[in-house]
Amino acid sequence: QQGREQVDESALFRMIGQMREIVTSAQKATRKARRDADRRQHLKTSARPDKPVPPDTDIADPQADNLPPAKPFDQIEEW
Repeated sequence: QQGREQVDESALFRMIGQMREIVTSAQKATRKARRDADRRQHLKTSARPDKPVPPDTDIADPQADNLPPAKPFDQIEEW
């Protein structure tokens, strides 16, 4: 008898409601984190190299040898 008198039903129902809200928000947060991780998964697999590799410059351009050197303009028209 003494235990039943101290039980507050409204407080119990409030606590149950709060626990349900906590569970719902935790489920949403977990789902969001899982989706974000799935979205970022492809970024981990295609990691770029730390330093870009420069192209080979040892190959001479065959057309560059045939061209005459550039000449400066003789006259420049002013506007």
